[in-house]
Amino acid sequence: MSRSVPPLPRIQIEAPPWAADLVDWDRAYTSDEERMDLAIALARENVLRGGGGPFGAAVFESDSGRPVSVGVNLVVPLNNSVLHAETVALMLAQQRLASFTLRAPGMPPHELVASCDPCAMCLGATLWSGVIRLVCGAAREDAAAIGFDEGPVFPASYDYLSERGIAIARGVRRDEARAVLELYRDRGGVVYNA
Repeated sequence: MSRSVPPLPRIQIEAPPWAADLVDWDRAYTSDEERMDLAIALARENVLRGGGGPFGAAVFESDSGRPVSVGVNLVVPLNNSVLHAETVALMLAQQRLASFTLRAPGMPPHELVASCDPCAMCLGATLWSGVIRLVCGAAREDAAAIGFDEGPVFPASYDYLSERGIAIARGVRRDEARAVLELYRDRGGVVYNA
């Protein structure tokens, strides 16, 4: 008797169409604050549209400030625990640039801007992505205050990234980023990793 094997599922990852509308693709985002404003706007819009968790991220060319990709949290709508805003932004940047690393020869340096301190998984993705810099908004404690568990992240985790050439800036526009987390909580958003 032959056994019927269902086809393997496929995964298609893309930022929601509205996300591209929040980006001025021709603009140079020249400061950490301008870049973080975009990540926070993505997170806020994701909450307001009920699209997923309260997190946004973007990849920029470090020197020019040109946006390369954006990501929002898609865990709940796509039923996939790895689709955090940071991983989505990194995957889309690598796809756009046709490179598994954002540090390929001849490529300008890139940085990841995240509306909140990354979880353990996203810190690992940051390390392997090829970015040379990580900029964070809300603190890990801010995410924990609304129920999110960011996993085993320690001061040594950031030291590890720094030792491998990734510069880190934390607390950029923290109050504004924390307000998005609180908005998510107040709207009854799902805390999917508690």
